[in-house]
Amino acid sequence: MKKLFFALLFPAGVAAQGVLPVDRIVAVVNKEVITATELSEAVATAQRQLRRQGTPLPERGLLERQMLERLILDKAQTQLARDKGIRVDELQLDRAVQRVAQSNNMSLADFRVALERDNVPFQAWREELREQIVLSRLREREVDDRIQVSDSEIDVFLAEMQAKPDSRAEYQISHILVRVPEQTTPERVEAARARAQKALTEARAGADFASLAASYSDAPDALQGGALGWRSHDRLPELFSGALAAMKPGETSEILRSPAGFHVLRLSARRGAALDGAPVAQTRLRHILIRASESMSEGEALRRLADLRARIVSGAADFAEMARAYSGDATAARGGELDWVYPGDTVPDFERAYQELKVGEISQPVRTPFGYHLIQVLERRSADMSPERRRLQARQVLRERKADEAYQEWLRLLRDQIYVELRLEER
Repeated sequence: MKKLFFALLFPAGVAAQGVLPVDRIVAVVNKEVITATELSEAVATAQRQLRRQGTPLPERGLLERQMLERLILDKAQTQLARDKGIRVDELQLDRAVQRVAQSNNMSLADFRVALERDNVPFQAWREELREQIVLSRLREREVDDRIQVSDSEIDVFLAEMQAKPDSRAEYQISHILVRVPEQTTPERVEAARARAQKALTEARAGADFASLAASYSDAPDALQGGALGWRSHDRLPELFSGALAAMKPGETSEILRSPAGFHVLRLSARRGAALDGAPVAQTRLRHILIRASESMSEGEALRRLADLRARIVSGAADFAEMARAYSGDATAARGGELDWVYPGDTVPDFERAYQELKVGEISQPVRTPFGYHLIQVLERRSADMSPERRRLQARQVLRERKADEAYQEWLRLLRDQIYVELRLEER
């Protein structure tokens, strides 16, 4: 039985007079609904994001359909996560909110003001963040944790790297994906192809590719203009890397067909690089880690690190001694020293911080999922990558490639398995 959904849109005084406005249903997903208000809010959020990026806004009708499809997929994933018992409690959410505010170099109070200045209610944003964390955990459980890479796959990969110089190239790309459901009709396949062709025609006629991605793409990165950033040849599906190898910067690919649907690629730039036998940069460093806990708030952890930094920089204290006394990391006994690290060995926030430091310089407090760090770079060198290291990096590359492809396929299958009734055209 279809579920009816009513929402009070007027103040209580109006309702008391007997007027109960109905929020129109624009889609039914299994036994839950998506309302016109939800869709309107999603469209408004998308428009704000596109304006901040400087991306021309697509036609509202196109953006509405894109956002409705995204809401449908999010609703389906949220339902599945709930069925599997995936939850984010209040403490976990509070910490995530703090991390987002700090990553924007704001206090929580200032971040809240900035959101509301942008007409984004803080509580609504907070619940959206909770949903994003839930969906991320669902992907990890259903897709990422199931990816396996065999030794024979690594052997083949490394052999190809040696045999094909082009495999060391890196590409800065954007893409559009028009998803095709599994076991669909030939008519729906042709409709999807026609949609991809329309996007391609407009792209080659000079239309803004980011705006086209927001209008046509079913990929999760559509609102980021379909931007995939810099990707090395080996981190791309063979379908993409083969097409990009023959393209020049500024060109748009032909329509590419994969199990997920139809793709259109835009190549922005190309550079040489990546996973070969060339020397790589290594960094020797040390750090002090202070973790927030029930007995130490985030603010107290930051204040303690700031105090330690001031004492070390002034010469009143020694970094290694402070690490032994205060660091909550296994390296504390070694004065906070890590082994020589390669790019990719540490979490992104930690790596970005130490890469910006000069030898001998001490960072400001750095936030990572593990806590707050002071980092000091002790030495840098170039070193050949050992065979074991190349195999480890090859395994990571293959795992990322498989995970991206598997996630798109998983989303497509999930979309096919749910019951969806569209009512957007009912006015």
